[in-house]
Amino acid sequence: MRGYIVEMSFLMPMILLMIMLSIFGVFYFHDKNIIEGAAYETVVVGAGKAREKGMIDEGGLKKLFEERVEDKCILFDGAAATVRISDDEIEILAQGEKRGMNVSVIKRMPVTKPEQKIRDMR
Repeated sequence: MRGYIVEMSFLMPMILLMIMLSIFGVFYFHDKNIIEGAAYETVVVGAGKAREKGMIDEGGLKKLFEERVEDKCILFDGAAATVRISDDEIEILAQGEKRGMNVSVIKRMPVTKPEQKIRDMR
């Protein structure tokens, strides 16, 4: 009987540790997917607005990203974005950190001008 008690006193903490690690893993990937989706939506909106001259700025895209992440139930509540805008590409680097865990996502979208390409073909 004593052998079972000793074995269980070793096994139960290991089982509980595995359960807790799997819960943290699920939260990590859940939060990463939410941050990645928000960054993708932001970069798509930015690429669409970049086609219209003067309609896009870095501050507006950062605010848009923060609005997309703001009311979500995520562990990385302080997720922030860094935006880089060039003539032919928009890039967003989204990062979050909580208790030693980090998540980082980079999304890029080319700024296309299909109207101009069609006009050039004619």
